[in-house]
Amino acid sequence: MKTFSANPSNIEKKWILIDAEGLVLGRLASLIAMRLRGKHKATFTPHMDCGDNVIVINAEKIKLTGRKYENKKYYWHTGHPGGIKERTARQIIEGKFPERVVQKAVQRMMPGGPLTRAQLSNMRVYAGAEHPHVAQSPEALDVKSMNSKNARGPKS
Repeated sequence: MKTFSANPSNIEKKWILIDAEGLVLGRLASLIAMRLRGKHKATFTPHMDCGDNVIVINAEKIKLTGRKYENKKYYWHTGHPGGIKERTARQIIEGKFPERVVQKAVQRMMPGGPLTRAQLSNMRVYAGAEHPHVAQSPEALDVKSMNSKNARGPKS
């Protein structure tokens, strides 16, 4: 028996559609990271981009558990002395680009490097329910039915 190593000619990429409405951010991000890397496939090869293309809609309706909605902070630096900035998850979700919370969560669950950046380009996140990828006929993935902990009710 030989070890299988994928090459570009035998990699099959599918399009997957995920509705993030009511889903818990961390659980969703780990599932998306696994799909982007291709670890759910039997033909997974660590040095090849063998993951699927993932479309996430309704990113503005994501849920955070505990007090993370109010207390979780995102930091960045402007490059100037004393230029550290911060925003809470609430400010980002209620702001102009709510999809960045999902993008950052997935990015931080993947290893760094050139392959990760290529795999992250296979993820498209949209704040609303509309997306321009109907022509690719993506398969809908029901994350809520996978585990009861993946979704939160209206109270949280």
